[in-house]
Amino acid sequence: MAIEAPAEELAYVAAPRDDGKPDNMCVVDLNEASGTYGQIINQLELGVRDEIHHFGWNACSAALCPYAPHPYVERRYLVVPALRGSHIYILDVKEDPKSPKLIKTLTADEVEERSGYTRPHTVHCGPEGIYISALASAGSEEGPGGIFLMDHYNFNILGQWEVERGSQSLSYDFWWHLGYDIAVTSEWGYPAMIENGVSLEDLGARKFGHKIHIWDIRHRKNIQTLDLGDDYQMILELRPAHDPTKAYGFVNAVLNMNDLSSSIWTWYKDGDAWGIQKIIDIPAQAPENPDDLPPALKDIGMIPPLVTDHILSLDDRFLYVSCWGTGELLQYDVSDPFNPKHTGTVEIGGITKSHPHPAAGPVSGGPQMVELSRDGKRLYFTNSLYVAWDNQFYPDGANGWMVKADIDPNGGLELDPNFFVGFGDSRAHQIRLQGGDSSSDTFCYS
Repeated sequence: MAIEAPAEELAYVAAPRDDGKPDNMCVVDLNEASGTYGQIINQLELGVRDEIHHFGWNACSAALCPYAPHPYVERRYLVVPALRGSHIYILDVKEDPKSPKLIKTLTADEVEERSGYTRPHTVHCGPEGIYISALASAGSEEGPGGIFLMDHYNFNILGQWEVERGSQSLSYDFWWHLGYDIAVTSEWGYPAMIENGVSLEDLGARKFGHKIHIWDIRHRKNIQTLDLGDDYQMILELRPAHDPTKAYGFVNAVLNMNDLSSSIWTWYKDGDAWGIQKIIDIPAQAPENPDDLPPALKDIGMIPPLVTDHILSLDDRFLYVSCWGTGELLQYDVSDPFNPKHTGTVEIGGITKSHPHPAAGPVSGGPQMVELSRDGKRLYFTNSLYVAWDNQFYPDGANGWMVKADIDPNGGLELDPNFFVGFGDSRAHQIRLQGGDSSSDTFCYS
């Protein structure tokens, strides 16, 4: 049913800034019949240097799961975490979807006091509340990071989610297999390791995350840790199968310390336990002119792909992988989750290469945050990872943009030559599509 939903008419895009002006929540017109199609039609100012990040809806289909039903909650509000400022903003988009209204702000002090955490990162609507991950413990700036719960209705923070975390300390993304009562979490780094750019010292010491954790949702207990090995640094975005009867998913490893490649892994249920297997390697590339490399890569002499996001179509057939460093967006057929087939590539941006866009010419940055329409026909993506990291890897500037690729249902994709949304001096990060998209919902029934 979700695949057959009407096409999206709006996108909400997080637009952080680096110039002392407020971050914005931007509204982009996606209605092809509109006179303002492909333009920013509204902006809501939020905090200064907040780094608004992976925001989400207050409710989704997970609210209908049988063990924690909330049949009267409606998908009306965007819950927007500020990764650097630690605020959380609640935006109402029901009355006028084109003009979000700020109805509540939770201060950094409130977040820390009520949740025990700081640096909120990712929001997902869950069965019994809104789940929010955070990078660090309140007051420590270090571990453990984790997850806290927020009430669906009044947006009060209910408290820390974990009861028994085991060895888990680093935090990043989380998702779940609700039909199996299983949650999965991943690992990035502590604030000091990321907020002024990637700490090359910590990277060299292999201090970034290299594990995912399997949790018993009902008992909020870490039951298994899957270690990819510390050669693999920064294990980020989790994409479980949408079909609730399937017990597998995909996760990206940003950097292999031996050869600078990125990789995609499949986690899967293996009898009474869980396993993980690498399925895709994406190699680093040599620059055409080594003098064009940013200072962070001069001594290395190569361009790592820096796979920092990926998304799975609602039918679990296609996986889209963003290579922020090399300026590529890759499509794989993952109908067999252990034997992917590369079925398409588009190129835009990239370190030293800067593949141009037909409507805009040369661009800075590369494919980063990715979002897919529910029918799997339109792929939208932006170019900002995190302001300090943008400045580190794209020191000549990383002005925000959002583009679209059109998808062939049989495999393959093409960049839409006429769709280019420029964000001026703002960056462009997370995208949410009005009504829903391919990474917002959890399904309890096939």
